Amino acid sequence: MKKYLLTLSAMLCAGISLAQEADNVIDEVIWVVGDEAILRSEVEQERKRMLYQGQRIDGDPYAVIPEQMAIQKLFINQAITDSIEVTDEEVDRQVDMQINMFVQQIGSKEKLEEYLEKPMNEIRSEFRTNIKNQNIVQKMRMHLTEDVSPTPSEVRAYFEKLPSDSIPFIQTQVEVQIITLQPKIPQQVIDGIKNRLRDYTQRVVNGESEFSTLAILYSEDPGSAPLGGELGFKGRNAFVPEFSAAAFQLSDPKKVSKIVETEFGYHIIQLIERRGDRANFRHILLTPRVSSKELTEARGMLDTLKMELDSAKFTFEEAARHLSSDKSTRNSSGLMTSERTGTARQFMDELPSEVARVVSNMSVGEVSQPFSMKDPKTGRDQVAIVKLKNRIDGHKATYYEDYQTVKELYQTYLEEKIIDDFIRAKQKETYCRIKPGWEKYEFEYPGWGENGR
Repeated sequence: MKKYLLTLSAMLCAGISLAQEADNVIDEVIWVVGDEAILRSEVEQERKRMLYQGQRIDGDPYAVIPEQMAIQKLFINQAITDSIEVTDEEVDRQVDMQINMFVQQIGSKEKLEEYLEKPMNEIRSEFRTNIKNQNIVQKMRMHLTEDVSPTPSEVRAYFEKLPSDSIPFIQTQVEVQIITLQPKIPQQVIDGIKNRLRDYTQRVVNGESEFSTLAILYSEDPGSAPLGGELGFKGRNAFVPEFSAAAFQLSDPKKVSKIVETEFGYHIIQLIERRGDRANFRHILLTPRVSSKELTEARGMLDTLKMELDSAKFTFEEAARHLSSDKSTRNSSGLMTSERTGTARQFMDELPSEVARVVSNMSVGEVSQPFSMKDPKTGRDQVAIVKLKNRIDGHKATYYEDYQTVKELYQTYLEEKIIDDFIRAKQKETYCRIKPGWEKYEFEYPGWGENGR
């Protein structure tokens, strides 16, 4: 089943004129769904956006696009009935992120206004409406499918009825153990970072600079820096303990925290607003850089470790438990697990790129040479060695060996069926009128307009 829901980028652009692509089109209402109208200009703007971005339109755009918009309205209308809502905070945060992303791409807010031929307040309003609708649709879909939880017997019955040519092919999977070593950062590097953060704090306290401006210019947190360091309303458990302890002690928005060290680096924090047990903070993160000298020394230590492993002085599992810097794998004897399934079996594209590149040429039981990589969580430079514990070559799925994959396949089938049934049911009971000449197209869901005749 085609998923007839606009993507986020489509939603963002659906109401925005693409200045360089615009035609002089006399606007008109072409569909009415419930109490909502779909304009020809909206369809034209979305068609041009998809062409501009090289997106494939599976069918006639004058059938596909208005039907997508109509289905979105069905979801939104049902969300109102079911009291499905989204908070202003989550919408505003996404609006800020999207506007900052576009501003970075185009160069400035003034250039964005010129490109879209609209002032920033209108751009923000349109973004806000579209993002809010997209979030409502996503929550409505989750609401409809939240109770889908097939049992093993149901999964087995589904699998046994699958035609042979529908049984999925499982790509090669591997089980990998890892030992990492994070080089020690020289004290002078740490002192330099702390001095910079103290300088930023002094500039804020003296009124020389806004905290948000310094965050945009200097913070090394790629997620929050474009937002002026803003993290959004979150509870204590959303942050690592050291950060939470310092942040939730703040009570005066004009003050700045002391320097806080976490696994990500060194931070200063500013309170924006508290709401009960949740709060919104800004922060500036600086991460110590490892020099080539420290990396070379760490690589030498792992070279020695590999020789000791090859001579069976001790096992890879023992070394991982006692020597690895990787907290997430240390207690599992270095065994990496899939974030998607929580199991040791991983597809190659689930592994960090540096690990996948090394593992691709290894034999089962082999220990690699030391190599450099980024910590997937913190982005810090480190060195590592890996052991290929097992390789499961590509094959057609079986119920016992690939239960998780088969279960996900069946769950997706059930969820899509629920969504499909919902659309067909709402289509029949919702008033819909299509302007003569627009009903000639072939739609994924026949019957549009029958309630409007």
